[in-house]
Amino acid sequence: MPTLTRAEAVERASLVEVEDYHVDLDLTGSGDTFRSRAVVRFRARAGAATFLEFEPVEVASMTLNGAAVPAAAWTGSRLELTGLAAENELVVDATMRYRNDGEGLHRYVDPADGNTYLYQHVFINNAGRVLPAFDQPDLKAVFRVSVTAPEQWLVATNGALVSADAGRWEFAPTKRISTYLATLIAGPYHAVTAEHDGIPLALYARAALAEHLDAQAPEIFEITRQSLDRFHEMFEIRYPFGHYQQAFAPEFNFGAMEYPGLVVFRDELIPRSAVTESDRERRANIIAHEMAHQWFGDLVTMAWWDDLWLNESFAEYLGSRVTAEATRFSEAWTTFAMQRKAWGLRADQRPSTHPVAPSEVRDTEEALLNFDGISYAKGAATLKQLVAWLGDETFLAGLNDHFRAHAYGNATLTDLLGALSKSSGRDLSGWAELWLRRAQVNTLRAEVTRDGTTYAEVAVVQTAPAEYPTLRPHLIGVGLYDRADDGSVVLRSRHEVELDTSGRTVLADLAGQPVAELLLLNDGDLTYAKIRLDEQSAAAAPGLLPDLDDSLARAVIWASILDAVVDGERPVAELVMQVLAALPAESEVTIVEDVLSATRGLVDRYATPEIREAALEMLAQTADLLIAAVPAGDSRQLAAARALIGATVDTGRLHGWLTGENVPDGLTVDADLRWLITYRLAVLGEIGAEVIEAELERDRSASGEQWAVRCRAARPDPAAKEAAWTAIVADGSLSNRLAALTSAGFWQPEQRDLLAPYAERYFTDMPAMLRIRSGMSAEKIAIAAYPAVIVSEQTRQLAAGLLSTPGTHPILHRVVQDADDDMRHALAARA
Repeated sequence: MPTLTRAEAVERASLVEVEDYHVDLDLTGSGDTFRSRAVVRFRARAGAATFLEFEPVEVASMTLNGAAVPAAAWTGSRLELTGLAAENELVVDATMRYRNDGEGLHRYVDPADGNTYLYQHVFINNAGRVLPAFDQPDLKAVFRVSVTAPEQWLVATNGALVSADAGRWEFAPTKRISTYLATLIAGPYHAVTAEHDGIPLALYARAALAEHLDAQAPEIFEITRQSLDRFHEMFEIRYPFGHYQQAFAPEFNFGAMEYPGLVVFRDELIPRSAVTESDRERRANIIAHEMAHQWFGDLVTMAWWDDLWLNESFAEYLGSRVTAEATRFSEAWTTFAMQRKAWGLRADQRPSTHPVAPSEVRDTEEALLNFDGISYAKGAATLKQLVAWLGDETFLAGLNDHFRAHAYGNATLTDLLGALSKSSGRDLSGWAELWLRRAQVNTLRAEVTRDGTTYAEVAVVQTAPAEYPTLRPHLIGVGLYDRADDGSVVLRSRHEVELDTSGRTVLADLAGQPVAELLLLNDGDLTYAKIRLDEQSAAAAPGLLPDLDDSLARAVIWASILDAVVDGERPVAELVMQVLAALPAESEVTIVEDVLSATRGLVDRYATPEIREAALEMLAQTADLLIAAVPAGDSRQLAAARALIGATVDTGRLHGWLTGENVPDGLTVDADLRWLITYRLAVLGEIGAEVIEAELERDRSASGEQWAVRCRAARPDPAAKEAAWTAIVADGSLSNRLAALTSAGFWQPEQRDLLAPYAERYFTDMPAMLRIRSGMSAEKIAIAAYPAVIVSEQTRQLAAGLLSTPGTHPILHRVVQDADDDMRHALAARA
């Protein structure tokens, strides 16, 4: 699909106002195509010319205002129209192609039962793969959908169901929505329904997941009800789109998508095996995130993709906030501090960094690349800082003014700032310039001088990278922590401090106070910045962590420790020892999972092969200590078991777990844990292809199929690697999810010698992959297939060659640019 430029979108919006689409789909045919008949009604400047996005296989007929549209008007991806009237009706009857990359009308056949499932995802600029459309966010319209489907199928759309009879489904018109928000699902989906506060609720999943959906529906509905109630408390406009349906679809590219009236999730969020409490919290957060979009993104939509943050930053912030305030997952801000902010900080320091609210996004290709940790996590952390500065009542008053002014329309950064400036009585333009319009991150360091046992002076020094020299106002908490007589680590006092842009702020209130065992900057995690503790606090922190009750404070400390290693300020071997010393006593499963996962990633990239072997053994020891320390069946036990499986080289123990030998009490080796063990054995070369096929035979499911392709790609066998590589770069018939998992399984640090030749092949072969795949599917594969485990100057030289090649696809250019920067850090750390 060719890109749409902002200039084209602005011009088209000046010519056209869309009234409605009536799309009638026939899904009963055989093969890989479906029929789409669309009626598009729109107003235009009389005599003008414009275009619609349109990507059919074949066109049966096209008429504009009753006259035939010449076949030459269709250029392959656009439908060019000339001689427009003031009022227009375009009628198109065409054959369209199902997709397997999640970009259009995605078709999936479930290996468990042979059932076929469809979902529509026309994100950013893919509406033309289903119907002719004016595909840009500020040309909102009413959508009315009719569907003819096999009689045993269920169909759902954004709009409410009017009738369903003998495979014919008719749906009511929607409110005005943007084209990228139009969706449907179709297939023999299993449904569970409920109602809350006058809002009809529904859940959908594949028939093979019916028993799991039934079992998990009470929890999902509970989170949905609690979130709706909290949003209704905050926002004066109630949920604006009638029914609230949530579908769990196979091979969805995102975690979820906020389609009004029918939110679609990746169906891994209906697990069939044991999960941790953090897995459940993650699902609750996604539910709240997508619900926040019903206001931020759906009710009020950005005018163009440069204001993507108005969608994603707000949904990210409100998702964590509502999860923490309204559900049983009250520690959601701890997860944000540990996990989401780390994502934002890393993205913000890469060569591809950009402002939260860039002044210009040239086209839809650039827009896709901005769906990253900056637009989500950095923007959310910035909003958390803004709320701390303005006050919650003022913040919510501004949001409600914003909704009233732009309901069912579009808005910009200027519009939102105007509403917040009015509610607060402050001019926010200066704040927005520093926080939203400028890229990169500040570092806050504690600078401490002592006079014996008291503080002589405590200052916070703020710095910025030389190439991005912006200092910002920060409102932070500074916590003083001491060890009590009972051994616990308690907060003595917390001081709220405003840091100005001078670069050094003295905390006068602390002069003369007794020196604390831990002085914690950003206590409460109010701001977005890299945190560095003073030397005494940094040295004491690992020993204090096990006895510190505040999980958010522990998250801030762990995040600072991990980030110092990422920046090469601390060696990875020191990190591993700190993890071994402190993590077995950790009570919050999110911290357990994130610290183990982040440390494992750093060990694989930053440690030399010799150090890596010892480091992995220490991580396995940490996991074993956790398994022994926590109650049987505790979430931390499962988290530790997963980490142990991924780190250990004790293949006898792994084989024993598969046969039920010496499995820790409370741990069930269920289908997904079996596959995780099988995957590790495949990586270590301990099993052949026949074992993977036998495991697949006992688990003929979507999950089993996905695990099997990953295991096949992971085997240290030359033929298996060649087959996997060919599938990654050249097999367009492989679905988006299976291609991404093949890529994820391919590169293994244990197999560097075998894989070394593929480092060069990435740079020669990956451009071909971009010719058969597009959008987010292509981006995910390009990232997963990068030779990150071949940490060498030669890999960097290969990257430099591709980056200097004219015409390199923008997706590939950005992936390589950022991955090469990660490798620069890894080489520096190894040195």
